Amino acid sequence: MGMLGKLALGVAGTGMALAVATVAVGPRMTDWYEGHHREQADYSTGSAAKAGQRTVPSWLPDDASAVRYLRSTTTDDSLLRATVPGGRLPAGCTPSERKPGAAHPGPTAKDRPGAARLKAGWFPAAPAAEVSGRCGHYSVVLSGDQLYAWQDGAGARAAGQGGAAPRR
Repeated sequence: MGMLGKLALGVAGTGMALAVATVAVGPRMTDWYEGHHREQADYSTGSAAKAGQRTVPSWLPDDASAVRYLRSTTTDDSLLRATVPGGRLPAGCTPSERKPGAAHPGPTAKDRPGAARLKAGWFPAAPAAEVSGRCGHYSVVLSGDQLYAWQDGAGARAAGQGGAAPRR
Protein backbone atom coordinates (compact mmCIF):
# COMPACT_ATOMS: atom_id res chain seq x y z
CA MET A 1 0.00 0.00 0.00
CA GLY A 2 1.42 3.33 -1.00
CA MET A 3 1.64 6.51 1.05
CA LEU A 4 -1.56 7.90 -0.46
CA GLY A 5 -3.44 4.70 0.41
CA LYS A 6 -2.23 4.85 4.03
CA LEU A 7 -3.26 8.48 4.27
CA ALA A 8 -6.75 7.68 2.89
CA LEU A 9 -7.06 4.77 5.34
CA GLY A 10 -6.01 7.03 8.23
CA VAL A 11 -8.53 9.72 7.27
CA ALA A 12 -11.32 7.16 6.91
CA GLY A 13 -10.45 5.58 10.27
CA THR A 14 -10.39 8.97 11.99
CA GLY A 15 -13.77 9.84 10.45
CA MET A 16 -15.28 6.59 11.69
CA ALA A 17 -13.87 7.15 15.17
CA LEU A 18 -15.37 10.65 15.25
CA ALA A 19 -18.74 9.33 14.10
CA VAL A 20 -18.78 6.67 16.84
CA ALA A 21 -17.73 9.25 19.47
CA THR A 22 -20.48 11.63 18.35
CA VAL A 23 -23.15 8.94 18.62
CA ALA A 24 -21.86 7.76 22.00
CA VAL A 25 -21.12 11.14 23.61
CA GLY A 26 -23.60 13.47 21.86
CA PRO A 27 -26.69 12.62 23.96
CA ARG A 28 -24.67 12.88 27.18
CA MET A 29 -23.38 16.30 26.15
CA THR A 30 -26.95 17.46 25.47
CA ASP A 31 -28.04 16.23 28.91
CA TRP A 32 -25.05 17.97 30.52
CA TYR A 33 -25.75 21.21 28.66
CA GLU A 34 -29.46 21.18 29.54
CA GLY A 35 -28.70 20.35 33.18
CA HIS A 36 -26.27 23.25 33.48
CA HIS A 37 -28.63 25.77 31.90
CA ARG A 38 -31.71 25.13 34.00
CA GLU A 39 -32.79 26.28 37.42
CA GLN A 40 -35.26 24.01 39.16
CA ALA A 41 -36.60 24.19 42.69
CA ASP A 42 -39.50 23.10 44.88
CA TYR A 43 -41.01 25.35 47.55
CA SER A 44 -43.64 24.77 50.22
CA THR A 45 -45.38 28.12 49.59
CA GLY A 46 -45.66 30.86 46.99
CA SER A 47 -44.01 33.36 49.32
CA ALA A 48 -41.05 30.99 49.83
CA ALA A 49 -40.75 30.56 46.04
CA LYS A 50 -40.71 34.32 45.43
CA ALA A 51 -38.16 34.82 48.21
CA GLY A 52 -35.96 31.99 46.91
CA GLN A 53 -36.02 32.74 43.20
CA ARG A 54 -36.21 36.29 41.84
CA THR A 55 -37.73 35.13 38.54
CA VAL A 56 -40.79 33.44 40.08
CA PRO A 57 -43.71 35.60 38.91
CA SER A 58 -45.14 38.09 41.38
CA TRP A 59 -48.72 37.02 40.55
CA LEU A 60 -48.17 33.65 42.26
CA PRO A 61 -50.26 33.80 45.46
CA ASP A 62 -48.22 33.82 48.67
CA ASP A 63 -50.49 31.09 50.06
CA ALA A 64 -50.03 28.78 47.05
CA SER A 65 -48.52 25.48 48.13
CA ALA A 66 -46.44 22.64 46.65
CA VAL A 67 -44.73 25.01 44.19
CA ARG A 68 -42.44 23.58 41.51
CA TYR A 69 -40.48 25.88 39.22
CA LEU A 70 -38.20 25.26 36.24
CA ARG A 71 -36.48 27.94 34.16
CA SER A 72 -34.03 27.80 31.28
CA THR A 73 -31.22 30.28 31.88
CA THR A 74 -30.49 30.45 28.15
CA THR A 75 -34.03 31.08 26.82
CA ASP A 76 -35.92 32.34 29.92
CA ASP A 77 -38.66 29.80 29.18
CA SER A 78 -40.34 28.81 32.46
CA LEU A 79 -42.67 26.17 33.87
CA LEU A 80 -44.57 26.54 37.14
CA ARG A 81 -46.90 24.23 39.03
CA ALA A 82 -48.62 25.08 42.27
CA THR A 83 -51.67 24.26 44.33
CA VAL A 84 -53.79 27.40 44.54
CA PRO A 85 -56.44 28.09 47.17
CA GLY A 86 -59.96 27.62 45.85
CA GLY A 87 -58.73 26.52 42.41
CA ARG A 88 -59.13 30.06 41.06
CA LEU A 89 -56.88 32.15 38.81
CA PRO A 90 -54.62 34.39 40.91
CA ALA A 91 -55.48 38.07 41.30
CA GLY A 92 -54.45 40.11 38.28
CA CYS A 93 -54.75 37.21 35.84
CA THR A 94 -57.11 37.36 32.87
CA PRO A 95 -59.42 34.42 32.14
CA SER A 96 -59.39 33.20 28.55
CA GLU A 97 -62.35 34.01 26.35
CA ARG A 98 -64.46 30.99 25.51
CA LYS A 99 -66.00 30.16 22.15
CA PRO A 100 -69.69 31.13 22.33
CA GLY A 101 -72.15 28.29 21.83
CA ALA A 102 -69.52 25.55 21.78
CA ALA A 103 -70.64 22.23 23.31
CA HIS A 104 -67.28 21.97 25.06
CA PRO A 105 -65.96 25.53 25.33
CA GLY A 106 -62.33 25.84 24.47
CA PRO A 107 -60.05 28.84 24.17
CA THR A 108 -60.54 31.25 21.31
CA ALA A 109 -57.73 31.64 18.77
CA LYS A 110 -56.29 34.73 20.47
CA ASP A 111 -56.06 32.83 23.78
CA ARG A 112 -54.37 29.80 22.28
CA PRO A 113 -50.69 30.02 23.23
CA GLY A 114 -47.79 28.10 21.84
CA ALA A 115 -46.71 24.86 23.43
CA ALA A 116 -44.46 24.84 26.46
CA ARG A 117 -40.96 24.17 25.15
CA LEU A 118 -39.47 23.03 28.44
CA LYS A 119 -40.34 19.55 29.62
CA ALA A 120 -40.64 18.18 33.14
CA GLY A 121 -42.18 14.99 34.51
CA TRP A 122 -44.44 17.05 36.80
CA PHE A 123 -45.82 19.24 33.99
CA PRO A 124 -48.51 18.19 31.46
CA ALA A 125 -47.16 17.28 28.03
CA ALA A 126 -49.66 19.39 26.03
CA PRO A 127 -51.43 21.96 28.22
CA ALA A 128 -51.96 24.61 25.50
CA ALA A 129 -55.32 23.20 24.33
CA GLU A 130 -56.84 23.73 27.79
CA VAL A 131 -55.60 27.24 28.61
CA SER A 132 -57.64 28.91 31.38
CA GLY A 133 -56.09 32.35 31.21
CA ARG A 134 -53.04 34.59 31.16
CA CYS A 135 -51.02 35.81 34.11
CA GLY A 136 -48.56 38.39 32.85
CA HIS A 137 -46.62 36.66 30.09
CA TYR A 138 -47.55 33.21 31.38
CA SER A 139 -50.21 30.96 29.88
CA VAL A 140 -52.13 29.23 32.67
CA VAL A 141 -54.17 26.05 32.98
CA LEU A 142 -56.25 25.28 36.06
CA SER A 143 -57.10 21.67 36.76
CA GLY A 144 -58.99 21.53 40.04
CA ASP A 145 -56.74 23.34 42.50
CA GLN A 146 -53.62 22.69 40.41
CA LEU A 147 -52.24 25.63 38.46
CA TYR A 148 -49.89 24.92 35.56
CA ALA A 149 -48.21 27.92 33.93
CA TRP A 150 -45.58 28.37 31.24
CA GLN A 151 -43.78 31.29 29.72
CA ASP A 152 -42.09 31.62 26.35
CA GLY A 153 -39.04 33.71 27.22
CA ALA A 154 -38.67 35.02 23.67
CA GLY A 155 -42.27 36.21 23.67
CA ALA A 156 -41.81 37.95 27.03
CA ARG A 157 -38.65 39.68 25.80
CA ALA A 158 -40.36 40.75 22.57
CA ALA A 159 -43.20 42.24 24.63
CA GLY A 160 -40.61 44.27 26.51
CA GLN A 161 -40.66 42.51 29.84
CA GLY A 162 -37.46 40.48 29.52
CA GLY A 163 -38.41 37.09 30.95
CA ALA A 164 -35.82 37.09 33.72
CA ALA A 165 -36.29 40.69 34.85
CA PRO A 166 -36.53 40.97 38.63
CA ARG A 167 -39.95 41.63 40.15
CA ARG A 168 -40.73 45.20 41.17
